[in-house]
Amino acid sequence: MEISSLFIGLRLALGLFELNSALTINNCGDGLKHRAECLEVRAGAGFSTEASSVMCELLGTARLPAFSVDGDYVIGGVFSIHYNTQKVKHNYTTRSEPLQCTGRSVILKISRVMVFAIEEINNSTKLLPGIRLGYQIHDSCASVTVAVHAAFQLSNGLDPVFYTGANCSKSSTVMAVVGESGSTPSISISHVIGPFNIPQVSHSATCACLSDKRQYPSFFRTIPSDQFQAVALAKLVKHFGWTWIGAVRSDSDYGNNGMAAFLDAAHKEGICVEYSESFYRTHPRSRIQRVADVIRSSTARVVVAFSTNGDMGILLEELSREPSPPRQWIGSEGWITHPDMLRFTFCAGAIGFAIQKAVIPGLRDFLLDLSPTKVAASPVLTEFWEDAFNCRLEQSTKVELIPCGSATDKKVCNGSEDIRKLQSPYTDTSQVRSDNMVYKAIYAIAHAIHNAVCQETNSTPQCDKLTRTEPKQVLTQLKKVKFSQNGYHVSFDANGDPVATYELVNWQKSESGSIVLVTVGYYDASLPLAKVQICVILSMYCMWQVPVSVCTDSCPHGTHKVLQEGKPICCNDCVPCPEGEISNVTDSSDCFPCPKEFWPNANRDTCFPKPVEFLSFDEVLGIILAAFSVGGACLAIITASVFFRHRTSPIVRANNSELSFLLLFSLTLCFLCSLTFIGAPSEWSCMLRHTAFGITFVLCISCVLGKTIVVLMAFRATLPASNVMKWFGPAQQRLSVLAFTLIQVVICILWLTISPPFPFKNFTQFKDKIILECALGSAVGFWAVLGYIGLLAILCFILLITFSMLIFCAVWITFIPAYVSSPGKFTVAVEIFAILASSFGLILCIFAPKCFIILFKPEKNTKKYVVETLPKQNNRVPNTLSNSITLSKTKGGGGGAGHTRQSSGSLTSHNQKPKATTHG
Repeated sequence: MEISSLFIGLRLALGLFELNSALTINNCGDGLKHRAECLEVRAGAGFSTEASSVMCELLGTARLPAFSVDGDYVIGGVFSIHYNTQKVKHNYTTRSEPLQCTGRSVILKISRVMVFAIEEINNSTKLLPGIRLGYQIHDSCASVTVAVHAAFQLSNGLDPVFYTGANCSKSSTVMAVVGESGSTPSISISHVIGPFNIPQVSHSATCACLSDKRQYPSFFRTIPSDQFQAVALAKLVKHFGWTWIGAVRSDSDYGNNGMAAFLDAAHKEGICVEYSESFYRTHPRSRIQRVADVIRSSTARVVVAFSTNGDMGILLEELSREPSPPRQWIGSEGWITHPDMLRFTFCAGAIGFAIQKAVIPGLRDFLLDLSPTKVAASPVLTEFWEDAFNCRLEQSTKVELIPCGSATDKKVCNGSEDIRKLQSPYTDTSQVRSDNMVYKAIYAIAHAIHNAVCQETNSTPQCDKLTRTEPKQVLTQLKKVKFSQNGYHVSFDANGDPVATYELVNWQKSESGSIVLVTVGYYDASLPLAKVQICVILSMYCMWQVPVSVCTDSCPHGTHKVLQEGKPICCNDCVPCPEGEISNVTDSSDCFPCPKEFWPNANRDTCFPKPVEFLSFDEVLGIILAAFSVGGACLAIITASVFFRHRTSPIVRANNSELSFLLLFSLTLCFLCSLTFIGAPSEWSCMLRHTAFGITFVLCISCVLGKTIVVLMAFRATLPASNVMKWFGPAQQRLSVLAFTLIQVVICILWLTISPPFPFKNFTQFKDKIILECALGSAVGFWAVLGYIGLLAILCFILLITFSMLIFCAVWITFIPAYVSSPGKFTVAVEIFAILASSFGLILCIFAPKCFIILFKPEKNTKKYVVETLPKQNNRVPNTLSNSITLSKTKGGGGGAGHTRQSSGSLTSHNQKPKATTHG
């Protein structure tokens, strides 16, 4: 298509040149005078002559511009104000009629934006002060032929005859050209004006081929190249997981080059294309129907359309004739935001990239500043006014510049028409997109002219409009322009392209059922890939359900794909990730292991921190054990309170109250030390829990052992005047308790010094969780502490079998295998249970019966009852105990053991009558 447009342009240029020469020569009459004029004209046509002045005549029918104003420097414009032309039959014997434009004015607003920008610049005191810009705006009617014709006119001017020097050549009538709307006509225009170094700035030609400066040295644009849009579209398709798509395109430079770039980017993203069809609005309907049938019958539910609005409208019109399965449309900027496309409501949910919206201050007021009087001077505005209000304007002198049909069947406009109440694309400034591209193009040209003809003097620009300026100078300055207008930056790279930025728009249905455009993201190619994501999609604004379009179902997170043999890359099987590995992207090729402290979730798509398990105060087991611990401590304190309150009673005195209180104190500590086993282990808690447990239990067992020895000594003191108790009196009892406890303290100190316990994360016991426990540090130290406790307990058990020691030994014997085999936090729970069970066994077996008698059987809390209930040995009560009760009562304090020793010499006084009584 590009070659054909180049061929048309060059052929037309050559044809006009030859036709000019031929017709001029034919106009020469007979005779010597006419022959001389003929030679002059032939010289003007390119023949060698020495004539000093040549008359040049432009032949052919000129197409007057739609809008024009003269100025010091003129800027040309070529826009598709109409979108079609009437077919013309050529008989090749007479000159064909000029092409007539048809179709309503869909891009009229763009041409008016150019007028607005030029008038704004003319009123500026900073940009081109004292210089007035003019304009010539031509309507290409979306025709390459008309666009090339307009390019020749902008280069040569509209003067039918002009005089020049040696040949028919002169400076261009315009400094630069803005346009065209499409890539193909822009390419043709560039081939015409490029050799003359006339800069062309397009607002809508996006073909990546136009970035080639070798072919298009004078081409610039304010809209990004399709190369960036193609990459952005591929990333968009990949973002939504669509790997099986269809593709349609305009059969033009815009569509073919854009789709080629997209397919290349899609291939790199792993996207497969089921079909790729081209079409054009001038193709026969059968061709359009075939493309529509391919879309209807395909398995791909997503269709990427790289098309212009004119072509896309034809295709969507065909698709709307017959119901088709719902399709997700992905659109290029050529049609996705065009107002005429929004009538196809079956495309609701379409998404695509568009030129960023902009705000141009004062534009709306300028566009609405129309009245029947103002539009009467312009055939284009007259046509717009008559179409908008369905009436015709009466004109005394009506010049038909562009025949567009008769309007005599319409009513006459009465002057009450108000354009401000009109709802049309012309009056809608909420979606200023391509309009801003034209606005920036005009300002870029103005800045280039400013830099060419103006100089800064004391920060004030001084411009000389008499300076001879050629388009080539403007071309040179265009490459250097860099400015901001209304907050929008304008500059060109080495290829004449701007920075690529897009908005991602989504077609959404409003409450009224019409389609509205909602911005749901953006794309900025200027941002470095290594720092930020260049495509941001605001999914919360996408009011649609994302369809699925894949050859085979995408491999979900937690699996990895394995290609199916002999099928495209998009067709694969999904294999779950191995244990301990994850995949957190769709269609992952591999699975990746989680870090040491992490474990996959059930879906194997995310590595979560492994749950840290320890016996905490928040769980039921921890609460129960803590409650028993606190309850046991309270029970010991209550028991001590009862004993203290009844410390003078016989049953308390008979039980060696000093050791009893020490035993109750140690039991309280035993109960409370179990709390150190609950909660997250720390350095101090790990060292405290085992040492506190070991020392308090040894203190407890030492007290029990002391009481046991006292009882044994008492039962062995069966003879009157026996002094066996003096070997184990109060001092010896205290010393024995201290000695037994000190040994355990030494063991604990050595343990903490050499290799103390420390908090430890156990990763090996369970794969999916971390056991936070206290490592023993030195296992020898731990078992030495337990072994010493067991040694004292066995010694007590051997000396005097009691229920408390029986329970204690049974608990700790069963503790060892349970401790070794319990997993995780239950290891700690077993240890706490052993502590609590043995502590409760001691306090209940030793103190519960005595407290029961003290509180509920006070009649038994007497010396007589205590003596009677003591075991008899050879029918004799141990005198030591009897004496201790008596002396304890008479002295009103002190421990029973101490008073037993002191009263051992008067043991017989309780078995015989007192002497005073004996004697009288």
